[in-house]
Amino acid sequence: MELTAVFARIQTMVLSQEHAVVAVDQLAQVAQGLIPSAAGAGVSLIDAHGTGISTGATGPLVESADALQYELGQGPCLSAWATATHQRINDTTDDDRWPQWSRAAAGSGIRSMLSVPLVFQDRCLGTMKVYATVGDAFTDLEEQQLGLLAAVAATLLGAAQTAEAPQRLSVALQAGVKDRQVIDRATGMLMEQRATDPDDAHAVLLTASLTRGRPMVEVARQILQRHPDPGN
Repeated sequence: MELTAVFARIQTMVLSQEHAVVAVDQLAQVAQGLIPSAAGAGVSLIDAHGTGISTGATGPLVESADALQYELGQGPCLSAWATATHQRINDTTDDDRWPQWSRAAAGSGIRSMLSVPLVFQDRCLGTMKVYATVGDAFTDLEEQQLGLLAAVAATLLGAAQTAEAPQRLSVALQAGVKDRQVIDRATGMLMEQRATDPDDAHAVLLTASLTRGRPMVEVARQILQRHPDPGN
């Protein structure tokens, strides 16, 4: 599914607090359509305490995997929400970051997954995730595509929650996509400068944003303009 077609589709969704369940179910379907290697997809809206307040899933495999994270208080989606960073598991049978959840997920047939945060105006609303029944199912390109979709979805959800006028939504969506692309490019530059992985590079951006009290996209733009490394 082409990203332009995906963006056009979700722009037609009318979202509100009372229709959040319908909205996240629709977005989960869009996510699975975007990532062909996914056996299932889901979207979770999470409150400030880390509790899922609305979840959408394409099937029982995703529903059970997501529910288990909230029961255990650990898992890639909760980490993606808490840190506002992408989380990828290439093989649940040898990933030890969330041992209880990974063992249970592997036992249910999940071998790999990818979870990205839904960030709106420096506030993480929740996560979007895809699951697969084979190892190493998701590539860097698919991670980037899911991240772009999540950026648009977060803008859509955030705008609806704050009652923004519908005529302003298209502009906000475009800005959200551009901001996500700036952050991704800056993350790549930090990875090259520091010889590190995407998670560590993104953490540098997040820490600099919190320390300076400035939006992450502004910090990212500084890096792209060849300003000093924000971690120094």
